[in-house]
Amino acid sequence: MIETKSVQSVLCRPATSGGLTRFFTLWIAVLVWVLAFAPAAQTHSLDEVDAMLGDKEKYFQVIDKPAPDFKLQSSDGRAVQLADLRGKVLILHFIYTSCPDVCPLHTERLAQIQAMVNSTPMKDRVRFVTITTDPSKDTPEVLRDYAAARGLDTANWLFLTTTPDQPEDTTRKLAEAFGHKFSKTDDGMQMHGIVTHAIDKGGRWKANFHGLNFDPVNLVTFVNALTNDVGVPHGHEKKSWRSWMWDW
Repeated sequence: MIETKSVQSVLCRPATSGGLTRFFTLWIAVLVWVLAFAPAAQTHSLDEVDAMLGDKEKYFQVIDKPAPDFKLQSSDGRAVQLADLRGKVLILHFIYTSCPDVCPLHTERLAQIQAMVNSTPMKDRVRFVTITTDPSKDTPEVLRDYAAARGLDTANWLFLTTTPDQPEDTTRKLAEAFGHKFSKTDDGMQMHGIVTHAIDKGGRWKANFHGLNFDPVNLVTFVNALTNDVGVPHGHEKKSWRSWMWDW
């Protein structure tokens, strides 16, 4: 069950980040999880992983339905649609680059998660997707600059905006299809919720992680389950943690 405060709209208000100490603490926690729990997760169904996270992560919400389709433009000018990303687990969120605080913090949180994911073989199985809700300002060039200014790893991170012939509100309508609104205000800001969406390799929207207070380790746990196709129960052949890490 998620709390109301975790999904309420916000107007880019200031917040603080945990810094490098918190990042390394989280990264170590992921390694601990790998050694202690990953082999078990690999042999359990996704329903069991959902139940585990439902018990320990109050900002986790199971969805399980087809993800809203889209056809947009990447920061390098390529046409990108959901079907192009089949075969990859997607971690998707919505921002706009002129948002002064909340959106950058959301991006920073996903950058921490990307660093955890990319330190494992999951890097080739996962794509991070950022979609702007202010495409009239957030051109491909602006999105490239946004990623570069934050030192983001674009090897498996896409930044998407509308194509020139699409209506200006295309991505805000897409955000609404994902269950939350970005509403423009008179001063150019946007009222919006903060949600991270997880989509499986077949294009099914599997879960939401609400707000910025969820434990990143829990999202990495869920991503690992999706990359290992645990939606179908595996046999319970035991493997050592060394061989599991080699296969992972």
